[in-house]
Amino acid sequence: MFALMGLTLGAFSWADDNAPALKDKYDTLAPQLKSNVFNRPIYLDSEETSSTLKGDIYAVVDYPFATVNRAFNDPQQGPANWCDVLILHLNTKYCRASVGGNGATISMNVGKKTEQELSDTYRVQFSYRSVATNPDYFQVDLSAATGPLSTRDYRIVLEAVDIGKGHTFLHLTYSYGFGTAGRIAMKTYLATIGSAKVGFTKASGDYVGGVRGLVERNTMRYYLAIDAYLASLALPADKRVDQRFATWFDATEQYPRQLHELDRQEYLQMKKNEYQRQQTAQ
Repeated sequence: MFALMGLTLGAFSWADDNAPALKDKYDTLAPQLKSNVFNRPIYLDSEETSSTLKGDIYAVVDYPFATVNRAFNDPQQGPANWCDVLILHLNTKYCRASVGGNGATISMNVGKKTEQELSDTYRVQFSYRSVATNPDYFQVDLSAATGPLSTRDYRIVLEAVDIGKGHTFLHLTYSYGFGTAGRIAMKTYLATIGSAKVGFTKASGDYVGGVRGLVERNTMRYYLAIDAYLASLALPADKRVDQRFATWFDATEQYPRQLHELDRQEYLQMKKNEYQRQQTAQ
């Protein structure tokens, strides 16, 4: 559940073509992208208010813009591809996309970091919308008005711009709002099993904890899922699913203090079972 609760909500101002601004951001972040604690070209930021959480990751990926655009911004295949990304996360138990007269919908169940029956999980309905499509820029928005435990206004926004030489600059935003029940649930989690968890931003000599640490961990997990999905596209279709799971797990293990939860074989078996389950409507 906290994978989702770790998704401002409300008033984002996205332009139809934000390519110039995103290219300027790439230029501004060039030093941080080149040298950072992640040992990969990414920059992470987070924001906490009294009723919202938001995480942002900017990253350079070694895939042509056309490949990234086709993967996530295709009106027919994009929603299903997003499910192949979302299921990589530990807390995602099921994901299935449908395309109808009212647009595309992504049904996602979230729960514990271990195997569960779907009846014991929470379902959230995301609307999939392609906000902008241009020769060198796209933006996709996944949004859900409500979630479990009084959470609301979930948004996953991915925008990307072509920076040439077979590389693409991504910006992933992951955010949500919460009410009293959500605040209590997060407080309980962070006071018990989540008490030692930290994020990636340094604060007072150590990494930030609390709800900012929570949203940073999950923003990173979703970025690594996007990267693992893109990496799998070079393989034959029948090899891609298993490779995505292995790639995602190995990437998270590069940051064990923040992201380690399960042994490798335990994760791979759980995800194999969950992936098989999501091939049929539930």
